Amino acid sequence: MDTSDSTHVDTGSFAALGIDPRIAEALQALGYEEPTPVQRAAIPSLLEGRDVLAQAATGTGKTAAFALPLLTRLGASSRARTAPGVLILVPTRELAMQVAEAVHRYGKPLGLHALAVYGGASMEQQVRALRRGVDVVVATPGRALDHIRRETLQLATLQSVVLDEADEMLDMGFAEELEAILSATPPTRQTALFSATLPPRIAGIAQRHLRNAVPVTVEREVVADGETARVRQVAYVVSRAFKMPALARVLDIEQPTSAIVFCRTRTEVDELSETLGARGLRADALHGGLSQDQRDRVMQRFRAKRVELLIATDVAARGLDVKHVSHVVNFDVPADAETYVHRIGRTGRAGREGVAITLAEPREHRLLRNIERQTGQRIEVSQVPTVADLRAHRRELLRATLREAVLAGGLEPFQGIVESLATEIDIMDLAAAAVKLVATQDDGDEPEIPGAVVREPREGSGAREGGRERGARDGREARTPRAARRDQPWSAVTLWISAGRKLGIRPGDLVGAIANEAGLDASEIGSIQIADGFSTVEVPEARAEDVIAAVKRGKVKGKKVQVRRDRRR
Repeated sequence: MDTSDSTHVDTGSFAALGIDPRIAEALQALGYEEPTPVQRAAIPSLLEGRDVLAQAATGTGKTAAFALPLLTRLGASSRARTAPGVLILVPTRELAMQVAEAVHRYGKPLGLHALAVYGGASMEQQVRALRRGVDVVVATPGRALDHIRRETLQLATLQSVVLDEADEMLDMGFAEELEAILSATPPTRQTALFSATLPPRIAGIAQRHLRNAVPVTVEREVVADGETARVRQVAYVVSRAFKMPALARVLDIEQPTSAIVFCRTRTEVDELSETLGARGLRADALHGGLSQDQRDRVMQRFRAKRVELLIATDVAARGLDVKHVSHVVNFDVPADAETYVHRIGRTGRAGREGVAITLAEPREHRLLRNIERQTGQRIEVSQVPTVADLRAHRRELLRATLREAVLAGGLEPFQGIVESLATEIDIMDLAAAAVKLVATQDDGDEPEIPGAVVREPREGSGAREGGRERGARDGREARTPRAARRDQPWSAVTLWISAGRKLGIRPGDLVGAIANEAGLDASEIGSIQIADGFSTVEVPEARAEDVIAAVKRGKVKGKKVQVRRDRRR
């Protein structure tokens, strides 16, 4: 289906695309102005009930591209539903929560409700929520299949299925789960598959499960040169567990006069503002959960410089116009270049220099490179300042403060103390002791933050085959994930799992189970080896017991397994 001829007439607004007017009105209130290219291309076909195969990178607006038309169709359906009408499959629990929140927001005017279903959360609570009835389920494949097998996720009234970030799901080892889920859905369903890349495995799924799919390919829009020229851009690579102390460390070094810290969710905004406040920083939260009066008061305090940090979501920060922002911080890497440029465009205004700081997990490194390619500007990638760096910085500030105090004068009341001690103590030792007393007040127990080194993938390495690392050794299948291809900054422990090659276990199955059930970031999982009757996997020592308990509660590839510390090591 060619949509290019009608963009100037039919696709200038969401209402013109055919989206339910109530949803379109809500989008306007949320600050959405006009559809993105992927939305203009995909929405008309999805509204017609056709299958869609879309190649679109994260952050191009693809969530709205599939959610808006499917919610419109759901709202127009006259038949009563006792089970979900739409199932959206995503690779991670974080994305499940993010997509469910967006879908709930879009569907609210129609009274449609969404539920996020993922491993690591209470199965009983999810079962109760499903029995109460929801319109849209956003799920990770493993937990979705668990509910289907328990018959707590009913698929009889399913109108549409979405595979979001399909390539990521395959990379995490969910191919068999996807096949099982799709095979269990009604044959009359509508299917939309969104993926950043379209390798042969994705094409195979599309061929088996999509019918006469409309192809959609959308590149990111190139950002004009010079839009971010006066902003120093730096990214610190840090594991998620250390993001909060890393942010505090960077803010201590940078000493922003006025900064906006962007987060993805309201919950993250509230938690971050509370934690930073407990550390003595003046921080206010700004998100869509606040009333207009509350938001106005927050902005008045920020503009008047009574608070130095504004912790905000993108939606809440739309339309912000504050001239004095010295720093913008991305607590997570923005998913697209356009969002990145809009965020950091709030600093470096009125001829001032600005600073844009991004905290990136090792697995988000490719997103940084995508943003660099789209903006044509370099983002310096650095390690989080060490405790030694912090102390050196504080002492440099102290030196400058002492110089200013001497120049300011008014030291007479203190000279008597110095004179009385100068007769018995060398004046240099006396001054050094005074400086030490002041300096040690700021030298509390600062924890060292582990480094997270990312190595760029080599061109044409060809190391992967079918999503699996090649090279078996001693009869075992070895997998070296991102975390193992860099110097591991954490102390690792090896776990033994009672399932191996004979049960069809693959590295991706273990990564998916641990990441979803234990909430451990995939980048923190180390070397995996698979033998005939068992497997071993390296995890951070600090999280080992959590992983053991979570994997015992859950399943690996639908099977209950035993897991313990490897006694052979």
